[in-house]
Amino acid sequence: MRKKFLKTSSALAMALLGLILLSTGCSGGGELQAGVAPLSCAQLSGMAIAATAIGLPTTGAIVTDAHSVPPAGTGAAAIGEYCQVKGEINPVDPAAPKIKFQLDLPGAWNHKALMFGGGGYNGTVPDASGNVPAGPVDMPKPLARGYATFASDSGHQANQLGSRDGSFGQNDEALQNFAGDALKKTHDVALYLIKQYYAGALPQKSYFAGGSTGGREALAVAQRWPQDWDGAIVLYPAWAAASLDLQFGRITRAFAMPGAYLNLAKRKVLYDAALQACDALDGVRDGLISNMQACNSSFDPATATLNGAPLRCAGGIEAVGNSSDNCLSDAQIAALKTYGTAISFNSPLGSGETQYPGFNVWGADLGLAGDSAAQKTVRLLAMGDSQPAQPMPTDAPYWATFWDQWVKYFVTRNPASDSLSFDPQQPGAWKARVDQLTILQDVNKTDLSAFKARGGKILMAHGMSDALVSTRSSEDYFRRLQSTMGSAEVAGFVRYYEIPGYGHSLSTVFNAAWDSLTALENWVEQGKAPVSQVVADTAGIPGRTRPLCEFPAWPKYSGAGDINLAASFSCATQ
Repeated sequence: MRKKFLKTSSALAMALLGLILLSTGCSGGGELQAGVAPLSCAQLSGMAIAATAIGLPTTGAIVTDAHSVPPAGTGAAAIGEYCQVKGEINPVDPAAPKIKFQLDLPGAWNHKALMFGGGGYNGTVPDASGNVPAGPVDMPKPLARGYATFASDSGHQANQLGSRDGSFGQNDEALQNFAGDALKKTHDVALYLIKQYYAGALPQKSYFAGGSTGGREALAVAQRWPQDWDGAIVLYPAWAAASLDLQFGRITRAFAMPGAYLNLAKRKVLYDAALQACDALDGVRDGLISNMQACNSSFDPATATLNGAPLRCAGGIEAVGNSSDNCLSDAQIAALKTYGTAISFNSPLGSGETQYPGFNVWGADLGLAGDSAAQKTVRLLAMGDSQPAQPMPTDAPYWATFWDQWVKYFVTRNPASDSLSFDPQQPGAWKARVDQLTILQDVNKTDLSAFKARGGKILMAHGMSDALVSTRSSEDYFRRLQSTMGSAEVAGFVRYYEIPGYGHSLSTVFNAAWDSLTALENWVEQGKAPVSQVVADTAGIPGRTRPLCEFPAWPKYSGAGDINLAASFSCATQ
């Protein structure tokens, strides 16, 4: 009789506990694990995570702050109450910096998680309440959709150079974290805390979204930890990171030559000449170069004209005075052609790479004049405001400072090194070190069968006018996927699009807005492959749209209809 009473009492207690758990607001709507009580936001503060809970070597992690953030915003910008968690993942090497991270836990959880990638050399924690790259402002951000979102600084804290600070490269563990290890460490810590907060529940789906370095990171997680991820948004990915650094070095040295650097006026002259020559190659003059392959094949600044006048200065020499701003010298044309052509390595790098492609220079915004915050950022990410020199000016082209930091802190680990004297194609005594770095940094695995077998999907896009990460490198990676796995297999889980007029991460010519997250959700969760995707412009001509064409297709004007509407264009290959 007593045993029966105890059994009945136990059942009643479990039922009561279940009712209590279901009624608590901090459960966030996650599926509760029987008998596991959810934690409040404040209870996460100070929580320690053992090293055994993390899939790569650390000495554990700790939550340094956890507090509730009240609802804010209206309409598409509205975000409900959430728990903001900040913490640190401790290194094995006491001299290595910590990995700092942020995790946002929504009150109304959708049972999913999303990790954000970084940018440049990282060094700051991305805003986990923010949007995916090129995410539209008229749609809710991931946190507002109910995602548990998280991100990290990849294992170091940047100095005044921000995302161009490579000084952390002097420490092996910090370098390995940046190259990818921090992604796994941050993921595992985030999932541990998600499980604690949502009463034992884990995400039913996990996605990664990133652009540039974040795009490299998105491909890295699909390549290295396919079991952890269901989908990735990959924009303008710097996947061959060390090979790209070597190309940066080649370009930097070219523009550092006497008379080779272009001022703002000369960049505008080049831009206008390319637009006059290439704009109509897509069937209509609409201010965008969509048939980029044809433009690259036909445009030559040495023979091009602008309003009927030669783009090349008379005799290839700049005249004294303002008149020289209307033409390009031979030194400038030579540097531009370096920018637009591949770097070839005398022997394969440690990663197996043999080259890094040139850039779509013709028609790209290389950093035109303009005082808007957006245009200043475009200029920073392109050719900057000062010629590359030794020592490297902080307002030199982004790629020049990036190269300078890589030579100083990744390769030679000597802050006094002269990066302009370092030949990226003839590294001499540094060849072995360069090879080692390419093995670490080039994320170039093309057998993604494990990721595909899990049901993983990839949406990849790149602006045709990117001046910082070559659009052709994304084309190269996509073609390699097809070569390794077969075109039919790749079509089952990858889409790659190119966006006319779009530069690196933003543009004042065509600033892309694409609801990639909804497209990815539909593909992964409902089996609906993306069709008839449309990208909108938020800056050049706000509201203008174009079809997102699956590479190698591009938007071609149909011959009738509003040139600012995607419906007036079809996807063509010739």
